Amino acid sequence: MRKKTKILLCSVGISLMLGGCSGMNSTNTNHDSGKAKDVKTLPSGDTFISVQDYTGEGYSLANGKETDEIAEANRAQIDEAAKKFFQEKYKTEVKVHNVVGAKDGATVFVESVGDPHFYTYAVVPIIEKENKVDIDKIWADDFQVQNAIKGGLYYMIFKEEFQHLDKYFDSLAAEGEITGKTKQALQNVGGYGFMTPYYLISTSKNDESIIPVYELYLSNPKESVEKLKAAFDESKFSAENLTIGIQLFMKDKDAKPSEKIFNQVVKNLEEMKNIPRGSYGIVLNDNLIHRETSEGFKENSLERDYPNPIVKE
Repeated sequence: MRKKTKILLCSVGISLMLGGCSGMNSTNTNHDSGKAKDVKTLPSGDTFISVQDYTGEGYSLANGKETDEIAEANRAQIDEAAKKFFQEKYKTEVKVHNVVGAKDGATVFVESVGDPHFYTYAVVPIIEKENKVDIDKIWADDFQVQNAIKGGLYYMIFKEEFQHLDKYFDSLAAEGEITGKTKQALQNVGGYGFMTPYYLISTSKNDESIIPVYELYLSNPKESVEKLKAAFDESKFSAENLTIGIQLFMKDKDAKPSEKIFNQVVKNLEEMKNIPRGSYGIVLNDNLIHRETSEGFKENSLERDYPNPIVKE
């Protein structure tokens, strides 16, 4: 699996961050590798689950059993701290969906309330030997949160184009052969910006076109969509700085990734004129998803992306 796919189409690197790795900028972000996860040995058939049945239950982070119990015992305190943190630092109201223990802390999965819509996460340190949650030191990866907000802003200001994309995947799913992740999975273990069951939006740190929009939002979170869109710097937009990472699954629980479906989706995306500009990466998986990592990519997955993404200028 190539670097760009690992970064954009797999699970997001939350466990890498907690494990002391370099997260988003790492070339080793494949959770299935086991390098960032303490994957337990489960009974045969229990490690993977149908994507339609996956809600995030069973998701785990390295060395998180003890801290998970401490976090759960202090859940109300953690929820309150997370809401306060995002409101104060990012001027955004959030709701907490899930808290997962990890080494020396817990990851708090949140969803924004209203627009811009996105999923992200914070980290609460835990002093295990004292059985204590260090609420005052809650923190988040600023790049990840900014990326999440910017992705949500992109969807807001180019909503019509993204809705064409949404309708396409909804119609594709209605045909009965492909599906996406459940809403519960996105809420409980998503954590990576603007996400739908079928795709996510990611912006490059070099994307200067969205910066004025982001800054305007932080100065006035209730700013109108019209003014946010007017702040977008069209002259600095580059398709390579906006990635739409598509991840689809076969609907049939026993089906292998279909080359026919994969090729048709690629062809459709190449020919569509009314979808957002940007670089599109696509992965088609079989029906199964890994419980503990929320990862769907496997050896039989079909992919088209870096260094040959579908580019819409």
